[in-house]
Amino acid sequence: MILRYFAIAALLLAPNLNASPNVVFFIADDVSWNDFGCYGNEGARTPNIDGLAENGMRFTNAYLTASSCSPSRASIVTGRYPHNNGKAAELHLPISDHLPWLSEVLREGGDYYTALSGKYHMKRVNPRDTPPFDHVDGGRVEGNRGGHANWVSVTRNRPKDRPFFFWFAASDAHRGWDADADWRPDEYGPKIDPRVVTVPPFLVDSPQTRSDLASYYNEVTRFDHFIGKVVDELDDQGVLEDTLIFVLADNGRPFPRAKTRLHDSGMKTALVAHWPNGIKSPAVSDSLVSVIDLAPTVIRAAGLKVEPTFQGVDLGPIFSNSDKDVRRYAFSEHNWHDFEALARSVRTQTHLYIFNDRPAFAWEGPADSVRSPSHKDLVAGRDARSLTAAQAEVFQAPRPEVELYDIANDPHQLYNLAGREEVSLVERKLARVLGQWRRATGDSVPDKISVDEFSRETGTRVVENGAFRGETPGESKGADRINRSGPR
Repeated sequence: MILRYFAIAALLLAPNLNASPNVVFFIADDVSWNDFGCYGNEGARTPNIDGLAENGMRFTNAYLTASSCSPSRASIVTGRYPHNNGKAAELHLPISDHLPWLSEVLREGGDYYTALSGKYHMKRVNPRDTPPFDHVDGGRVEGNRGGHANWVSVTRNRPKDRPFFFWFAASDAHRGWDADADWRPDEYGPKIDPRVVTVPPFLVDSPQTRSDLASYYNEVTRFDHFIGKVVDELDDQGVLEDTLIFVLADNGRPFPRAKTRLHDSGMKTALVAHWPNGIKSPAVSDSLVSVIDLAPTVIRAAGLKVEPTFQGVDLGPIFSNSDKDVRRYAFSEHNWHDFEALARSVRTQTHLYIFNDRPAFAWEGPADSVRSPSHKDLVAGRDARSLTAAQAEVFQAPRPEVELYDIANDPHQLYNLAGREEVSLVERKLARVLGQWRRATGDSVPDKISVDEFSRETGTRVVENGAFRGETPGESKGADRINRSGPR
């Protein structure tokens, strides 16, 4: 009887191995949601990501909080909206010191070994004595500057007696392209043929733009290749079954009307989850999710408490039921990224509503996109008066203060319905919801806002030494101390 008692007690007190899954984030740099094969892009070559999706869960309505590199990454790692991260609301600026990162929560609460390999692009105002990750490397070697050169070695050389959290962030597919020069056909296969790429309606279908897109897709292919190498290594170690993998990107592709946009071409992300021990039935989920939901999901999966600073929701219920809805709204923001900007959006399953606090300016995209061959084709078409309305939109100034789109019937968001009587109820409702979110989360319109660093026409630098930076959104209201999430 006594032995039986102790046996039962031991079972009750034994740690639940499924409560501490390993976790890997694969984060692409500047890749739009529909540029993987599993999202229907026939010109993309991503067999490894497609395999994870086929055996896991593919999300069709996943949204970023910013289509801008460092604000987006900061938002993912803290589970907070950009303006709730302090100065990190804007490109290249630091996260407020007091906010915990996902890697720290896992290490301190679950004894996780944490590693970042590849692109970092996150920082604090005052770095702590203990860095947020146990291991950090840039992931670049001679012949491979894509940020993923050390992913396999980090996976192989990890401590074997601890669960792990890996933040594997590629530089693929950030401009300027280096995959072309570093291409290894024996590993990556042939380069992408410009003739097979899909040219979206807002770009000019020209040889130069097609070549630009093909170089971009080469970077996506390389990103996929190294994901496959890590997955094979996890499988060889026998830990793939209990490793929660997320594949996503920080923002849309670095082309006109994509990166920095609140439209789906900039703000929607591919999101693939793979976790055999946690996702029992492979599925496609149309549930609305935000990337601020990833950190709470991982923390809950690890059996830890989600602290109030994390504003997202747990996606665990969707893993059990792909039709489960965990939120009604997804909010995003666009702040300074090379150019003065301030815009906000709210998405539902059916509509996208955008409010632009800087409608006087065109929405060109980042400076490196303005310098691109694809943008130059648009400029030539503008000067020749040969652009379609969708192509000319990138130069539109002033822009509408309000934009409203029927996502299902207008996937590229080319037809602004704002002001039309038949959608007036939807417009008023989403305007009200967006206002509630801005007030609840402490968003603000700065009195002295950051201004243009580059020329909007050529992409060349026009201001030096940081003189262009001003107050960040939410700063005047102490939004980095506000944990309210607003409507969900």
